[in-house]
Amino acid sequence: MNVAVVGATGAVGETIVQVLRERKIPVERLGLFASRPRNGVQETSAEALEDYDTVFFAGSDEASSEFVPPILERGGVVIDNSSAYRMRADIPLVVPEINASAILPEHRLFPVGNCTAIILCVALAPVRDAAGLKSVNVATYQAVSGAGRAAIDEFDAGEGPFVRNVVPQIGEFGGDGYSGEETKVRDETRKILDLPNLPLYATTVRVPVRTAHSEAVFFETERDTTIEELSAALKRARGVVFHSEGIVTAREVEGTDEVHVARLRSAGDDKRHFQMWVVGDQLRKGAATNAVQILELLLARGMIPAALDSLRSFARPSSFDYARQGRATQDDIRSGRHNIPP
Repeated sequence: MNVAVVGATGAVGETIVQVLRERKIPVERLGLFASRPRNGVQETSAEALEDYDTVFFAGSDEASSEFVPPILERGGVVIDNSSAYRMRADIPLVVPEINASAILPEHRLFPVGNCTAIILCVALAPVRDAAGLKSVNVATYQAVSGAGRAAIDEFDAGEGPFVRNVVPQIGEFGGDGYSGEETKVRDETRKILDLPNLPLYATTVRVPVRTAHSEAVFFETERDTTIEELSAALKRARGVVFHSEGIVTAREVEGTDEVHVARLRSAGDDKRHFQMWVVGDQLRKGAATNAVQILELLLARGMIPAALDSLRSFARPSSFDYARQGRATQDDIRSGRHNIPP
């Protein structure tokens, strides 16, 4: 299987390459592309991408809009971290722990959701399944990495607008007073959770943290429930690390793939209003890891024809549980109990 990464010099693109190697995806040829050529990286063009079966995009909406259609026309697979195609009604917005069943055999284009929405949804999906969701309010504390490679480099040098500062605007403000990021969080959370009418209100803020997003989540359930029931749902949820006591901070979570949930509590004796603290790495689960997990799903389902020979040559262990919708978990990868050869 030949794999390309467009936007390979950016923070998300670099992390996709790292995660592909960590999770031992069977890549025969890896092509790195960017807007201009440099050491080991080619300039992106439709012609240069023709030899690749699967293409990750980690750049601008404009690049995805230009280069994705020719890949799809020739039957290739695209996993796109831009926002260009996320809200198309005929395309699923997949977070493998939540809605892997949304992938159909005819799908070839897989947008990766907004990083803040992905992290939020991994925490909210167990609540939805346990007691329903009636409304959500969220205040986010978002890492500098979400602003891109240049912002990270500036921040690391002790410079730029996010050093010793809190900026309550991410994206342009719309006519309704909400920023572009706040609108994305609302719309994409509704789509991922399959709750198109969910009342959801976000305030998104950039803070002086390097790569992990934090979120203060206030939610109302559809039916009466308890801290014990919600705690049990979060403990058994895939991709969630639930902290029944204490706190978790952004610095602790940087470089990890799980979404951490702590400080779950109710509003007094109210049985439908709750709060929780949610933290996840923006570059990993919020972007690159989610993208590679989608590729793992496609490989497990035989949806990448060019990879079938590699997969056939690997003895598929009986311990791999296909009831998990074809997703290899981190434990599977680390122990070798996965159907993707090293």
